[in-house]
Amino acid sequence: MKFLILACVAAVAVAAPQYSYGVPSAESSEEVAAPQTSYGAPRDASSEEVEFVPILKDDRVHEEDGTYNFDFEAANGIRFSQAGSPDGDDDAVIKAGEYSYTAPDGTEVHVKFVADENGFQPQSDLLPVAPEFPHPIPQFVLDQIAFAAEEDAARARAGYDSDEVAAPSTLYGRPN
Repeated sequence: MKFLILACVAAVAVAAPQYSYGVPSAESSEEVAAPQTSYGAPRDASSEEVEFVPILKDDRVHEEDGTYNFDFEAANGIRFSQAGSPDGDDDAVIKAGEYSYTAPDGTEVHVKFVADENGFQPQSDLLPVAPEFPHPIPQFVLDQIAFAAEEDAARARAGYDSDEVAAPSTLYGRPN
């Protein structure tokens, strides 16, 4: 039993990470950098100083019934506003809002969106649009669709249930 405990302790010690921050690594003379512990932009010793961007507006209103409004604006032109309420199925929150910013190439980006039972639905002039259908639907396909609709309407007038399926005839294949 003592051997098993000793083996487990040894396995943990061997598996422990072997970091040596700020000390040159064995493979090269460069110092090993400590892992980044924040979610901010990476800070390189060679990079410029980080710009401070003041927040001009940050209004948040949360009501007792679950509705909320949210407005944010920063001095660098980033704007975000959103409103939501638990009006969806099973009190799912339905959201609507918009955001805007300036892209690195100087393009003004403005996106309006709705998020509901149909998912996230953004709208913007900058979003890609599916190409037009490559060819018109052939007339025989349109005729078949219209014929199927007429059949469905005739069944409904005759009193057939659309879920009801007629049983196949048992007379098929019998000799006369």
